[in-house]
Amino acid sequence: MRVLVVEDHERFARAVAEGLRGQGMAVDVALDGRQGLDHATLTRYDVIVLDRDLPGIHGDEVCQALAADCCPSRVLMLTAAGTISDRVQGLDLGADDYLSKPFDFAELVARIRALGRRAALPRPPTLQRGDLSLDTARRVATRADRHLALSPKELAVLECLLAAQGAVVSAEELLERVWDENADPFTTTVKTTIGRLRAKLGDPPVIETVREGGYRI
Repeated sequence: MRVLVVEDHERFARAVAEGLRGQGMAVDVALDGRQGLDHATLTRYDVIVLDRDLPGIHGDEVCQALAADCCPSRVLMLTAAGTISDRVQGLDLGADDYLSKPFDFAELVARIRALGRRAALPRPPTLQRGDLSLDTARRVATRADRHLALSPKELAVLECLLAAQGAVVSAEELLERVWDENADPFTTTVKTTIGRLRAKLGDPPVIETVREGGYRI
């Protein structure tokens, strides 16, 4: 899942981003409203976590601009103001969900995942191909009923491959969906992660490399 965090308090934004990356999400950070709009224009995000009180361009205006441009990203608005009227106003501006500060991080993750499911094409809660399965809600992967100890990035790559239902997924798409904007497009990160994932999935091999195409299960 690709997420954009738009928050002007840098330490808080970086902490949230790091926590979400630990949940297997690819996260970019923008520190004001203008940066947020620029990011949303250039990159397809599943979810945008948008602080309401932003410098430069206010979060309300960012939300309205995204809605006016028919941005496919789901918007989770954050604010220190938590009255019912504030929540209603935020939703009326085009936000898909609203969370008051301070919040529990586990709730933030759950809300982002719920919005991500709404942003994507409908898919079953468990992705399966042969004896390989992934519970996307619990982030648990098994093969032949054997638990697989996968890292967040490995789980995210596996989810992309399983969701493709046998279609080829390019290395470029995996880099975009699993890693953030800081990833080097010329890196061997995808190839290395695929190698580790193959080893953990065991025999017989299930991930096929398609020459000049990418990977598929």
